[in-house]
Amino acid sequence: MDDEWTLGGSAERWDDRTDDGSIGHGPYSLIVNPLRSLILAAARNGTIRRLVATAPVSRDVVRRFVAGETTADAVAVTRRLVQDGLTVTLDYLGEDTTDTAQAERTVQAYLDLLDRLHAEGLADHAEVSVKLSAVGQMLDEDLALANAKRICQAAEAAGTTVTLDMEDHTTTDSTLRVLAELRRTWPWVGAVLQTYLHRTLDDAKRLSAEGSRVRLCKGAYKEPETVAFADKTEVDKSYVRCVNALLAGDGYPMFATHDPRLVRIVDERAEAHGRKPGSFEHQMLYGIRPDEQLRLAQQGHTVRVYVPFGEEWYGYLMRRMAERPANTTFFLRALATRG
Repeated sequence: MDDEWTLGGSAERWDDRTDDGSIGHGPYSLIVNPLRSLILAAARNGTIRRLVATAPVSRDVVRRFVAGETTADAVAVTRRLVQDGLTVTLDYLGEDTTDTAQAERTVQAYLDLLDRLHAEGLADHAEVSVKLSAVGQMLDEDLALANAKRICQAAEAAGTTVTLDMEDHTTTDSTLRVLAELRRTWPWVGAVLQTYLHRTLDDAKRLSAEGSRVRLCKGAYKEPETVAFADKTEVDKSYVRCVNALLAGDGYPMFATHDPRLVRIVDERAEAHGRKPGSFEHQMLYGIRPDEQLRLAQQGHTVRVYVPFGEEWYGYLMRRMAERPANTTFFLRALATRG
């Protein structure tokens, strides 16, 4: 919900650090710290990866934020969340694909996942989130479009939907072009907008038409001030302006934030716009504020949990910790607590 969103990846890097001490993101949070180079080096170290993956304590903490490596792991977590009254969006970890074979493996992983969701009767409650960079966008936009079409076809057959994750600003126009093309056939394909970009309010107004699905997040890439707000307060103000724009439209907004203050504002603005629960949704990351997820669902809200899975979990987790010191502190505190 990075972006997204830290323990969210790419487009799912959703929030700056929240009032309750959970973690999130923002361009202003990408500050230099003496651990950063060490953490990034550890991300490339196979020995450390094996230690983290096999140590009982750290493995348990990783599984708090990542569903696992396999489709079966993702389906098991999805089933449990759905039983708790939540909905799910699943992200097969991987991005910045540099060869067609890797892109094809990602597509096949999504096709397998969608088939399993359908077979398990979970497709009504679980969709998939797709990074275009993982299916070939860096190689060729037409390749990414063709691969995204294959995933959308499989989602349609399974009875569910797809949301396109948003990445750094250099890919925004390309992603929105692919979105527009996909929506010619599948108008339910979801978009992601990042409120730290200066352009996003205009994009939100344009994408708020009937039938449009839009996930709103803050964004987390280190962007130049020519295209993005650098100040946290300005990003938050932009978030609220975009909340109002989406709620005033006829589409289906999906508000990705863990910030308790922004969650309250979303609900207040929804009431002011005459929006009932079910005409919009809250989104949060798997493992972040689970009690709040259940509380909102019990109040009648649709709450969608962003669930990452796949073999690339280690680099994903280490990169999120490297983005800001608070993430490392959070992870170490969780290890100590579990220990």
